Amino acid sequence: MNAHYPAMLRVALMYVRNRSVAEEVIQETWLAVLQGLARFEGRSSLKTWIFRILANRARTRAVHEGRSVPFSALISQEAEGDEPAVEPERFRPADAQWPRHWASAPQSWGELPEERMLALETRERIRLAIEALPPAQRAVITLRDIEGWDAGEVSGHLGVTDGNQRVLLHRARSKVRAALERYLAEV
Repeated sequence: MNAHYPAMLRVALMYVRNRSVAEEVIQETWLAVLQGLARFEGRSSLKTWIFRILANRARTRAVHEGRSVPFSALISQEAEGDEPAVEPERFRPADAQWPRHWASAPQSWGELPEERMLALETRERIRLAIEALPPAQRAVITLRDIEGWDAGEVSGHLGVTDGNQRVLLHRARSKVRAALERYLAEV
């Protein structure tokens, strides 16, 4: 399997838009190979047969991909974007005594009265901040922080890598925190 992977990836990428979809096509191909191995008649080499299955799956997937935007495409755009999770101005410059440490630390919420944090208005602000997030970030923060799913469950359900899930969650939490800080500064 590993010996054919680089070539399979190149072939799949000839048909589909991005690497994550190509990797899914490769996985589907190996499943099809395992399921159809008993029907392999040997009229061609095993490698040729595998790559024919790959090309057929990739062409089919390309047609479907052309009609819709996959969730994985939204995730890769959000996870690979240039936007910083926290404004760079919040950190000390590289030439400072404590480079890249907080210059302006996040406001402590522990000093606020408990009733203020539990107030319906604050909860509403949090809900609105979550609703304003890009779709993939909103999905991850909702499943992790509201529904209580663990990282593996979220990654499996959304079909993302653990690394993408962590990046999306970090960015989502940072944006919600920033929105809440702005709101609390107004009050």
